[in-house]
Amino acid sequence: MKMRRPHIVPLSRQAVALLREQQEETKHLKTNWVSPNQPRPSKPMSNNTILFGIGRLGYKGDMTGHGFRALARTALRENLGYAVDVIEAQLAHAKGDSVRRAYDRTTFIPQRREMMQAWADFLEGIEATGAIPLAKEIDGP
Repeated sequence: MKMRRPHIVPLSRQAVALLREQQEETKHLKTNWVSPNQPRPSKPMSNNTILFGIGRLGYKGDMTGHGFRALARTALRENLGYAVDVIEAQLAHAKGDSVRRAYDRTTFIPQRREMMQAWADFLEGIEATGAIPLAKEIDGP
């Protein structure tokens, strides 16, 4: 985790199913990593592996690993109407100024659990229909 701080990541049913499938496929590697480095399973997969995969999908130069984080952040806010603080907590972004970081201990775990399930369902809907649903109305800024 960046900044060596622990970070809880609620997962959707779909993500858990994918991780179980991946675990079955990689159990022979005897690794503790979710995404191990293939030649050196004791190490994590490199950022370059992600970029190479994005390129093989046809998005070389148009998308990055962090680009997917930006896409998710935008769609969670605009299409699904989630609060900025909940999204930022899921992305492990530091809270505002030093006073807020010192006093604000919120984690939004229940809201993030719900949000990640809604995100997975949203993506499945796009996969099934090929269309992005219209944005929900959002109250406030």
